[in-house]
This record gives sequence, structure tokens and C-alpha cells, in this order.
Amino acid sequence: MTDAFIEHINITVTDPDEAAEKLRQIFGWAERWRGPALNGGRTIHLGSSDHYLALYSPKDAPAVRFPKGAPLQHIGVVVDDLDAAESRVSAAGYRPFNHGDYEPGRRFYFLGPDDIEFEVVSYA
Repeated sequence: MTDAFIEHINITVTDPDEAAEKLRQIFGWAERWRGPALNGGRTIHLGSSDHYLALYSPKDAPAVRFPKGAPLQHIGVVVDDLDAAESRVSAAGYRPFNHGDYEPGRRFYFLGPDDIEFEVVSYA
């Protein structure tokens, strides 16, 4: 059996264009694809050639708000320079919180598009 890895995570957002732009600013990810999706919705794939986030928005659906932790706790993203990433998060209009420095790396969290929580970690 080969090593398994996560290729993508599909999350629902109210505005995939805005979410893609903010996440591109923060993480430097590239747009891989955009187009029609399930039930008349639309999706933007944002990430690298190996992995990405699928930012899905249903057609004419009201914004769905989930309480924190239901059904998703957070999405973890590894960066080389944690301080630079934190500056980009703040510049994008989000508030970093819950800073930690414990093995195996330093980290902080922020609530991004549609209050989806991201953990940003550096093992450098």
C-alpha cells in the first residue's frame, strides 16, 4: 500500500471569490480551477499542484453558519515563516489568536472566511 495523503478539502463558503482572494493573500496559493458545481453552485480550487481547498458555494442558498467545532474544528496550514504569515493574516482583516510554542512547532489560529478556523504552524 502506498502512503495516503489528503489531496483536497471541500468547504462551503458564502462567497468563494472573496474567500479565494483572502486565502491567496495569506498563503500565496494559486487558483487551480473554477467552475460550476453540485446543484447549480460554484467552486474555486485554491492551493498547489499537490493539494488544495475547494471553496464551494451553493446556488441561491442562504449562508449556513455552523457553531465552532461543528462539524470542523480547524484546517492546519504549515508555513516557513510564522511571523510573516501572521502579518498577512492581520493585513487580510483577520485577528490571530491562541499563540502557542510547543513541540513540534510554533502556531497561532485565526477565524477566516465564514468564521472557518485555521491553525497556522511552523516547524522551522
